[in-house]
Amino acid sequence: MTYTDIDFNTKTILITGGAGFIGSNLAFHFQEHYPKAKVVIFDKFRSGETLSNGNLKSFGHFKNLLGFNGIVISGDINDKEALDKLENAFNFDYIFHQAAISDTTANEQDLMIQTNVNAYENLLKIAIKHEANMIYASSAATYGNAPSPQSVGVENPGNVYGFSKLMMDNVTKSYLEKGVSISIVGLRYFNVYGPREFYKNKTASTVIQFGHQILKGNTPKLFEGSDKILRDFIYIEDVIQANIKACKPKKSGIYNVGTGKARSFQDIADILQHELGTNLGTEYIPNPFSSQYQFHTEANIETTKEYLEYQPRFEMEDGIKAYITEIKKLYESEVKNG
Repeated sequence: MTYTDIDFNTKTILITGGAGFIGSNLAFHFQEHYPKAKVVIFDKFRSGETLSNGNLKSFGHFKNLLGFNGIVISGDINDKEALDKLENAFNFDYIFHQAAISDTTANEQDLMIQTNVNAYENLLKIAIKHEANMIYASSAATYGNAPSPQSVGVENPGNVYGFSKLMMDNVTKSYLEKGVSISIVGLRYFNVYGPREFYKNKTASTVIQFGHQILKGNTPKLFEGSDKILRDFIYIEDVIQANIKACKPKKSGIYNVGTGKARSFQDIADILQHELGTNLGTEYIPNPFSSQYQFHTEANIETTKEYLEYQPRFEMEDGIKAYITEIKKLYESEVKNG
C-alpha cells in the first residue's frame, strides 16, 4: 500500500539510519512504490565498536539493504562535516530521521545526548534550510512507568535513552513554537517487530527471539507472570504507514505509533507455536528486572488517528503470520549453523 496521494517519484528523500530496522524498511517501501524517487541512505554502519555494556554502538547492516538501488553514504550524524556535505550535495524534500543510539541499557549519557538530541537539532536546521518536511523516531521509552494508556504530555522516562527522546521532542516543540515553514512530526514507536530487525542482535524483538528458540526445538523462556506483562506490539508495516502519513500531517507534533491494544508475551509464544506447528509449552524464569520493568504499555493513538489519519491494520496474529516466513528464512541462513 502507498498510504498517501503524494507522488514521491519526483522527490529527494533522506533516511538517516537507513541500514537499520525501520530505516531499511522505509527505503524499500519507496523503492517498491516510487521507483523514480531519489532515496539517500545515511548510516554509520556497524564496526567492532561497543558501548560499555558490551552491545554494538551501531546496528546498521549491509544485509538489510541487499537489493536496494538508491544512494548509500556511510557517515556519523555526530560529524558536522559529514552533515555539511549532505546539506550541500542534495536538496531534500523529506527527511526521515531514524538514526540514534537506541540501546535502552546504554550507560554513556554524554554520547546518548550528543547523538539523539544535539545531532537531531543539526539535522533539523538542514531540513528547514531545504524546506524538507521532517519525520523522526521518538520512542515510547519517554513514558517510563507512566500509567496506561500512555498519552503525549504525561512522560516519566526511566533511562537516559527515554530522556534523550523526550529532549528531542522538546527541541521539536521549541521550533514549532517559533514558527517554521516545514512540518515536523515525531513518532513515538511502541514495541516494533518485523523483517529486517534481526541484525539488532539482543535488542531485536521477543517475536524473533522466541521464534528462533522454538525452531531450535527449545521451550520458549518467559518471565514469571508473562501472561500479565502486557505491551503494545506493532508490526513494521504499520510503522511504515505512520511515517508515510506523517509526510502530510494535518498538524505538526508528537504522536504515538502503536496499535492501541496491549498484548502479553505469553500471547507471542502461543501464536508463534501455532504458526510453527509446535507444542513445546513455556518455561518460566524469575524476572531480574522487575524493579525497573514496564509491566503495561498501551498507546493512546486518538490524536495519531485524527491528525495523521493513521489506522493500524495488523493485529498481533496478522503481524506474526506475515513475519513467519522471514523468521524461518533467517533461522536457516543465520542461526541454524551459527
